[in-house]
Amino acid sequence: MSGTELTLTLSGATAADARAVVRVLEPSFGSPEEELPADDRVTVHTARFAHDPAATPPSAAPTAGGRLSGAVTVTVQGAPEAVAKAHDALTHAFTAQDQGAVSGDQEQERQLLLEP
Repeated sequence: MSGTELTLTLSGATAADARAVVRVLEPSFGSPEEELPADDRVTVHTARFAHDPAATPPSAAPTAGGRLSGAVTVTVQGAPEAVAKAHDALTHAFTAQDQGAVSGDQEQERQLLLEP
């Protein structure tokens, strides 16, 4: 399946935290479809990636994450392959606690707590 969308929702994050998390996913998923808000008064950030597994180089190594200002709850939603790839990248880049996953027919949702 090509052209699958991955949705990333971050809560409790500053704009800098959101950018740090998105940068970790960009080597595997490319740039998000829209720019993240730069306003630190926003506490929930959403990024959507148009994930095409055929276009992603298989050797895209996970990127080290930047420092987070505090704990950030991250929810990733999309095709199981995309969610697994995002989960692997985020747990490699940050100290993370897996907070559960829910699977549907063609989608999966996984929640992580990223810690500074």
